[in-house]
Amino acid sequence: QVQLVESGGGLVQTGDSLRLSCAASGRTFTYYNMGWFRQAPGKEREFVAAISWSGSSTVYADSVKGRFTISRDKNTEYLQMNSLKPEDTAVYYCAADLTMAPLVPGSKGDGMDYWGKGTLVTVSS
Repeated sequence: QVQLVESGGGLVQTGDSLRLSCAASGRTFTYYNMGWFRQAPGKEREFVAAISWSGSSTVYADSVKGRFTISRDKNTEYLQMNSLKPEDTAVYYCAADLTMAPLVPGSKGDGMDYWGKGTLVTVSS
C-alpha cells in the first residue's frame, strides 16, 4: 500500500523555522516528482513548492520564495520553512506525481497521483 506520511508540523512564533518531512513507502518514488501544498482554514488548497524526480529542478510559489526550501533524499522529501509568518498557518500536504504538470504555481493539485494526510503548521503573531 502506497503511503505518504508527513511530519514536523507544530506551533511556532512569527520568524521561527520548521522543517517538514514526507516519507514515502509502499513503492519506489525514484521517478516521481514531489511537492507540497497547503490549505488554510476557509481557503482553497494552494501550491507551495515542488521538486523534480532528479532533484535538479525546483519551483516555488511567490509567497514562499526566498523563505522555503524544498529538497529530497531517496523516498523522503523535505520543506525547510524559515521566517514563518501567520499567513503560513495551514495544513501542509505532500504529494507525488509522475509528471510536473500539476506541480506549478497556481495549481490546486488536482489529479496528483498520491497524497499524504497532512500536518498542521500554526504560526502565532
